[in-house]
Amino acid sequence: MKCKTLLFLAIPAIAGWQLQANATTITLGTAGNFAVLAGSTVTNTGNTVINDGNVGVSPGSAITGFPPGTVTPPYTLYTAGAVPGQAQTDLTTAYNAAAGLAPTQTLTGQDLGGMTLTPGVYFFASSAALTGTLTLNDQGNSNAQFVFQIGSTLTTATGSSVVMSGGSTPDCNIFWQVGSSATLNTTTTFEGHILALTSITMDTGATILDGSALARNGAVTLDDNTITNCASTTPEPTTLGLLGLGAVGLLLLKRRSA
Repeated sequence: MKCKTLLFLAIPAIAGWQLQANATTITLGTAGNFAVLAGSTVTNTGNTVINDGNVGVSPGSAITGFPPGTVTPPYTLYTAGAVPGQAQTDLTTAYNAAAGLAPTQTLTGQDLGGMTLTPGVYFFASSAALTGTLTLNDQGNSNAQFVFQIGSTLTTATGSSVVMSGGSTPDCNIFWQVGSSATLNTTTTFEGHILALTSITMDTGATILDGSALARNGAVTLDDNTITNCASTTPEPTTLGLLGLGAVGLLLLKRRSA
């Protein structure tokens, strides 16, 4: 009798803990299938290469510059329609979820260059700049989440980079929620999903790894870029979560044998 009582009491506590742990995880939904998504137009110049994701636009319908730009199969181009329309709906949900998180640190007025950050939510009341190298240390956790809440613009300087440390790959849960527009200047090497309210511009040779360029209302402009998408992940069950599932199974088994 004591064992049954203990199991019954432990399950709600464990389940509640697990739900709380997953509550702030940002997911892209069907927008995660897109490496590039725009609200008005997608315009490319040069030999841009898009890996592991579609290129789409909605509610606009114009995609130009493919070819010479290429989208690696089985992914393709979507000019309006239900698929990019749903992706835009899911992008809006993800954008609002990212904007609604409680910040763990305010970085307003500071340049991201030279910083080393661990998983968390980083807030900029207005614009954010990256000059040089930003290091993101995931501490060996493949589900580590970095969220940057940027009130207006995100701008990187020429040759700037975001690099990962900590040993976990890939790092799919890096989100840049941008209140207006983002510009990755020439030869920037970037990490993560850019969720921009208006537009995204990638200058010549800029790259995005483990991420995407997703603009809700405006254009995405490309110029001889490489984007390799990485859809956001759902955290794997923790040890406590697995124990909770085991407890549920034992309780059901006891009920059936009673």
